[in-house]
Amino acid sequence: MALCGIGSSPGLEGVERWSLSGNLSTRLISRQFSGKSKSCVMFQMRSFGVQCSFSRKVVSRVESEVVSVEEEESGHVMRFKMSDFKILDRVSLGLAGRADEVVFEAIVNDSNSPLYNTRVVLRRLTSFHAQRRGRRAIEVLKKLARRRLMYHSYSMQVHGYVSSHKSNGRGSFTLVHGYHGSFSLRHWLQQSDWLPTLEATLALDEEESVRRVGDDSVGGPAVSRQLRLIRILMRDLLIGVNYLHSHGLAHTELRLENVHISPVDRHIKVGILGNAADFYEDGPNSSTLDNNMDRRRMMIAFDMRCVGFMMAKMVLRELMDPLIFTKFKSFLTQGNDPSCLREFLLQVLNRNSPSGNAGLQILDRNWGAGWNLLSLLLATKPSKRIICLDALRHPFLCGPRWRVVPSMDMIRWGLGSTAVRITEEYIYRQPQRARLAHFIELVEMLNPHSKPKNWLEFLPGKWRLLYCTGRHVGLTVRQPPARVLLGDVHLNIVRATKANTSLLLTSDIGYRVMMGQDWPHDKTGITGKLEINSLFRLTAGRRLYLKEEKTTGRLSLSQSNARNSLVQKLSGSRWKKALPFKEIPSSLPVAKLVSGDIEVTMSLDDPLNQNVDTARNVVQEVQTQVPPEMFDLAKFVCGTYIDSRLLVLRGVNGSALLFTRSPVNESCR
Repeated sequence: MALCGIGSSPGLEGVERWSLSGNLSTRLISRQFSGKSKSCVMFQMRSFGVQCSFSRKVVSRVESEVVSVEEEESGHVMRFKMSDFKILDRVSLGLAGRADEVVFEAIVNDSNSPLYNTRVVLRRLTSFHAQRRGRRAIEVLKKLARRRLMYHSYSMQVHGYVSSHKSNGRGSFTLVHGYHGSFSLRHWLQQSDWLPTLEATLALDEEESVRRVGDDSVGGPAVSRQLRLIRILMRDLLIGVNYLHSHGLAHTELRLENVHISPVDRHIKVGILGNAADFYEDGPNSSTLDNNMDRRRMMIAFDMRCVGFMMAKMVLRELMDPLIFTKFKSFLTQGNDPSCLREFLLQVLNRNSPSGNAGLQILDRNWGAGWNLLSLLLATKPSKRIICLDALRHPFLCGPRWRVVPSMDMIRWGLGSTAVRITEEYIYRQPQRARLAHFIELVEMLNPHSKPKNWLEFLPGKWRLLYCTGRHVGLTVRQPPARVLLGDVHLNIVRATKANTSLLLTSDIGYRVMMGQDWPHDKTGITGKLEINSLFRLTAGRRLYLKEEKTTGRLSLSQSNARNSLVQKLSGSRWKKALPFKEIPSSLPVAKLVSGDIEVTMSLDDPLNQNVDTARNVVQEVQTQVPPEMFDLAKFVCGTYIDSRLLVLRGVNGSALLFTRSPVNESCR
């Protein structure tokens, strides 16, 4: 796409040159000074600035070339002249550079060049830092020259450079690299017809599609087509990034704007690598091996976080909006766990967006595998972030033709995601209730954190009530004394002191009191809130599974049937491999909750706050509709499952309450 016209550039050779100035962060480099003698200059970055030490003599002016490319020229890098190119009069939108870059499109017109008649991009670098990026790209090319096929497949190919000099010691540097279409990946995704266009660009036959993503299907619903395309793009991106990591390099600038798709080989190109950083500052055999390993882990984690942002934008195109993406990043920087992204994004994203929330459907598929991969890429702790090879084996990026054995964490995630999706249907007929009870029993048996110290780590936070296996009472079949419509019911947990196991639990119940006869159609009412506080002590305990023959007839028929159904399902071949034990245990470790005093606080807006009888009726109706454990916290007996996303608590009557973690700071919504 032609956007800006640029005339021919006969004066491109005579580019202004300047003296070296400013802060530098390079290591020990050999430089050519004015005059015949050479000196060694060492630049070291410190926390307080830059130190420079000169040997032999102080020099007032240094040439702008950090590394003399002319002296180090090899067969992998070509030096061009401006006369070797025919400059075109337009520049594609996807080639937009930085403020210190001037971009041209050109065709090689030198008949002796192996690139004769090839379209290339000339990127003239006008500042010292920009020229350093260009020379760094050439250094990376030389380092990766041993496997040039992989380099050319997954990186934007650098052909060489154009360098000019003037007598005043100043010079210019122009990088010559491959042309891979008019758009960057960001520009592709912003097109209205991006899906069919990218499908045509990546035109993969059935055999190639199976080889690259394990999917031989063609066409289908738009969600299936987008998922197939995202798998192709993500796998190509991860293979390219892993190629860099395996050669001791971190990209450090992974963004949709820096990624291109080549219509020739149909591969992702991960940029020019001008800012690629080495894992090892002084070589892998340095005496500071521990520091180098920490540096390597941090650099890989940084790249993987960037890949996570790219995946989020590819799947959820609403994040292309800078305002929504700012909220997305704010959610992560405020300390929220990325495993709660779904809970957050359901509130932020516009349900009536042009994309039809296809991204949410894509991430929800395959037991929520997409959300799992996204949370691993964006993990708060760098040590918890997934690496490229593990991401390539993740179920979300593997098509149906590839058999993937899920990990235990993925099984837990899938069970929890399925339970959450069923609760959102809000049609609690007997089949749904039985399935939910079954999934809750399964996750309890797979609880990864059984010790109280683990619960003390994960419990603090804000949890939203999703479902209770006990009774459900609504407004449709009764004539209540006050028509109360419940909102979100939260359980806030705060650790009283770090020295002991005391926890402060607060049940926060929001509601609206609807007045008048038109309440079935008009749900705007008077808002109110009910808070119940209690102090709990956390201890270790066990939950006993009652067997019918050992009871005195107190086990109800429904409980007995549910228990027998669970045993029958778990005895099948499908779950035998997933469960960590050969037979159903008689008891499981739990976190026992011992409550203290309870304090109840209620607030109502005008004019109901002046009427005591109305307030009494509202409290009575709220108590009727919410699970009894949320109104009387002392009825919580134990916690049976917890991870970074889900929580299951059991009440004194045996009912289970399923919670999901909510964002701590609501202002980021």
